[in-house]
Amino acid sequence: MPQIKPLLIIFLFVATQCPNSSSQNLHVYTYITEPNSQLDPDPEFLGTISNVTYPAGREAILACSVRNLGKNKVGWLRASDQTVLALQGRVVTHNARISVIHEDAHTWKLKISKLRESDRGCYMCQINTSPMKKQIGCIDVQVPPDIINEESSADLAVQEGEDATLTCKATGNPMPRVIWRREDGDMILIRKPGSRELMKVDHYSGSSLRLVRLERRQMGAYLCIASNDVPPAVSKRVSLSVQFAPMVRAPSQLLGTPLGSDVQLECHVEASPSPVSYWLKGARTPSGYASISNSNLESGQPGPEMLLDGPKYGITEKRDGYRGVMLLVVRSFSPSDVGTYHCVSTNSLGRAEGTLRLYEIKLHPGIASINDDHLNFISGIEEAARGGVPATSLATILKLHLTFYIAQLLFSTSVTAPAVSRRA
Repeated sequence: MPQIKPLLIIFLFVATQCPNSSSQNLHVYTYITEPNSQLDPDPEFLGTISNVTYPAGREAILACSVRNLGKNKVGWLRASDQTVLALQGRVVTHNARISVIHEDAHTWKLKISKLRESDRGCYMCQINTSPMKKQIGCIDVQVPPDIINEESSADLAVQEGEDATLTCKATGNPMPRVIWRREDGDMILIRKPGSRELMKVDHYSGSSLRLVRLERRQMGAYLCIASNDVPPAVSKRVSLSVQFAPMVRAPSQLLGTPLGSDVQLECHVEASPSPVSYWLKGARTPSGYASISNSNLESGQPGPEMLLDGPKYGITEKRDGYRGVMLLVVRSFSPSDVGTYHCVSTNSLGRAEGTLRLYEIKLHPGIASINDDHLNFISGIEEAARGGVPATSLATILKLHLTFYIAQLLFSTSVTAPAVSRRA
């Protein structure tokens, strides 16, 4: 009996403290009757789960640390749809890229290999207590930029004076920045707001590049470049063609050369799309164009002759974008080569021509030859000293001929000066 009395005193003391809790009395009774047992403390998390960011293709790890787990279990779930991924150290999902690492008694790590964009989101570490305890950590997957071809511009062909918009749509995480540059490195020409004036910019920022009232100078290849600091950046090439009818200009419209020499005729052409160009020799037709037609044959009028590349004529054409140069070399100039020559250029939008007049310069028999620089000076049309300013007016031509005439008087007693037609 003396041994039981202390137990009753302790029991009553606990009951007094918790009169409405029979379970508490039971635990205390157990504790007294089994002095070596202890109450199991509740599980709790150690710290929080850190959010992480990784590029696609790498691996991501979320760490969850728990103490006092006891007989409870730790599980990993996808927070968005509560899909169970792993329980303790065992993976229950069929995703082979997911695994669980249990390195020590307190930490469970969720590992996702070869990250995909679809892995972006939040994940829950859960302890199956009652009520349940949880922590959430999130994975952000960085994705390099990619251009959506279906929503971006293809090559464009627009007539001069019309508007054009170049569009480039890109995806990625973070959202990519889009800029435009010219492929050739030249400045981009865009119109100032509310003005007809074009201004030059090194690049243009934005997914849509709007070009108002296009000019031929804006023709070229443009690069859309998308970047978001996740390598690599990507680009797309968009070719912009500005179409217009041909324009022809003859820098030298009147040329003279001695017999037996070679003479070169030149025309500058601007056209888009690329034109068909050719040379004609002969007078203008009544319509004002040098062309080969049945009307010339029916009227008995001699039609212009189309010149072909060969021993007598050397015909070449050089093109750089929408600009081109037509060259005609007349070899071994003879009296039959005197006359009118036409450089003709045509495309689907129109036709244009330039007219040049070629005549003979008669030299005194004592003057054996004349070099190219002198010939340029004599004609009054060719660029002086290969690079000077061309003189095209009739007054300038007459002045140059007079100068040459006086110069020849110093070396000879008779000089025949060329007659210059007012029509030339």
